[in-house]
Amino acid sequence: MIGCGKMGGALLNHWMTGGENFTIVDPALDSAPSGARLVADIEALGDENFDVVIVAIKPQMINEVLPGYASRLAEGGYVLSIAAGCSAQRIARAMNGAPVVRVMPNLPAAVGQGVSGLYAGPEVGADQGAHASAMMERAGTVVTVDDEDRLDRVTAVAGSGPGYVFEIARAYVAAAEEQGFSAEDARAMVLGTMAGALAMAMEDGAPDLETLRNSVTSKGGTTAAGLAALNGDETLSRLMRVTLQAAYERAVELR
Repeated sequence: MIGCGKMGGALLNHWMTGGENFTIVDPALDSAPSGARLVADIEALGDENFDVVIVAIKPQMINEVLPGYASRLAEGGYVLSIAAGCSAQRIARAMNGAPVVRVMPNLPAAVGQGVSGLYAGPEVGADQGAHASAMMERAGTVVTVDDEDRLDRVTAVAGSGPGYVFEIARAYVAAAEEQGFSAEDARAMVLGTMAGALAMAMEDGAPDLETLRNSVTSKGGTTAAGLAALNGDETLSRLMRVTLQAAYERAVELR
């Protein structure tokens, strides 16, 4: 594993439940998760080769750092990249044409509730793709896509999605505080309400979201009044479409 920042470390804690042995190369890291080996640089690896090289460094470091690891990939091995905004083709070029699986995880992977997009490049074999998918499933849900344009769209929906959710929750809490509740009570009510509603929506056999919304909306009642203010003119729906499109367009620019 080349680099081990916040996302890399979060994923590694879940990956290690699969029984593989992990080596981290990161000069800035003081300690590794229990069970992983940490070295400061590539020279410390001696003549070792690895079945999977995990790219977890910043995209701007790819051209400088990655070529040195091309010879470290064992025969039949592949590259798993979580480097945001860096195409599989660019990774493959730096790794001398090695098979590349590109993954876009999101932050809730840290608690095993992530949603990750996965794209397997054309040189990736079925067993390699299955192994990469199994690794990501240890940290949550995996959405497999056929091309990197779709992966950019996963980035817009799920990769950046926690930021949208946190912002909506922040605004919701602030509004609750304006109703006279303490910050602590407002946070507890809002997050508890959101968590409970989502748990209902995610139950097996749960109705669609519109049906669930209608089930708590009595004609002329308080929920109806609130919903009319929230999205009666489709403002919220339009904002969500604009939000996802802006994130997607930026993902394409970064690629």
